[in-house]
Amino acid sequence: MQGIGIGESDFKGLRMRDYYFIDKSLFIKDILDNSSKIALITRPRRFGKTLNMSMLKYYFDCKTTDNEELFRDLKIMEQGEKYTSKLGYYPVIYMTLKDVQDRNYENMILNMKTAILEMYKQHIYLLESDKIYDFEKEKIKDILYCREDETILKNSVKDLSEYLNRHYGKPVMLLVDEYDVPLQNAYVEGYYEEAIKFFKTFYGVTFKDNQYLEKTVITGVSRVAKESIFSGANNFDVYTVLQDNEFDKDFGITKEEMEKVIEDFGVQEEKEEIRKWYDGYTIGKETGIYNPWSILNYLKKEVLIPYWVNTSSNDLIKLILKNSTTVKEKIEMLLKEEAIEVVLDQETVICRN
Repeated sequence: MQGIGIGESDFKGLRMRDYYFIDKSLFIKDILDNSSKIALITRPRRFGKTLNMSMLKYYFDCKTTDNEELFRDLKIMEQGEKYTSKLGYYPVIYMTLKDVQDRNYENMILNMKTAILEMYKQHIYLLESDKIYDFEKEKIKDILYCREDETILKNSVKDLSEYLNRHYGKPVMLLVDEYDVPLQNAYVEGYYEEAIKFFKTFYGVTFKDNQYLEKTVITGVSRVAKESIFSGANNFDVYTVLQDNEFDKDFGITKEEMEKVIEDFGVQEEKEEIRKWYDGYTIGKETGIYNPWSILNYLKKEVLIPYWVNTSSNDLIKLILKNSTTVKEKIEMLLKEEAIEVVLDQETVICRN
């Protein structure tokens, strides 16, 4: 029996350690087939977003040497040359904003510099490239030594996409994970106006008319108001839990996938109890989705308890509700809140638990 990699969100680490893997590689096909230049996909926390984004990175990345081995025997390799030809084809920028949060704006910016530093470290070889100008290499060094100002920080992703495009002669895949963490935290901590001003410019520069990008995939839990943060972005589409059918089988565990899990782990006798505890989610037209975090924990610990509910705080929602009195006012506050355009799919999951 394969091991269970609870908390393992790096696709390569999961595959190299031979942990049990529910094959979600058709997410790659769905991304390639999707016509959006920029796709924002919102899903509940602990539903496999980071693992899926890591999978995209390893599939597309032209500097990954063991792409084919990592994807051996997965469904994407059966989809034909149209898709397998993209294996190891693109330069990739992968950025996570999960740690870009703090009690004040100044510290948030420091954490943002660290996130950009980690992103640039993946491409430090550009300092040796004869296709990058000397003054551009100085800008790269400023970021690597965390001495950049906010102007360089705001332009950092677009600049990197230009460098990679010129170095490889190919368009760039941009992957942004947990994009909403900084703004949710800023709202709770009271510096939202400063944060939204920064990120509106940051995302505007990154996405608007960025000729160096092939496609951008963004994931998060909540949907930050499009008009506030993504204004001016071309061909931008949002795919939420309840409103869209695209990517409906790519996150969570479907009923068909759960049948195989039950068979692989020999828990047929507990099948009905597992269903009562951990399914019930609906994504687009796909019903009966199981919570992957809860399933993995149950398979390892063999105890039926609510594993998901304490995986993160709901401070943002609590703060909004605290400022209203009646149930009607609470609902109106959630729907009208300008800072976070609350998506009903997230609230449904929270209320259910």
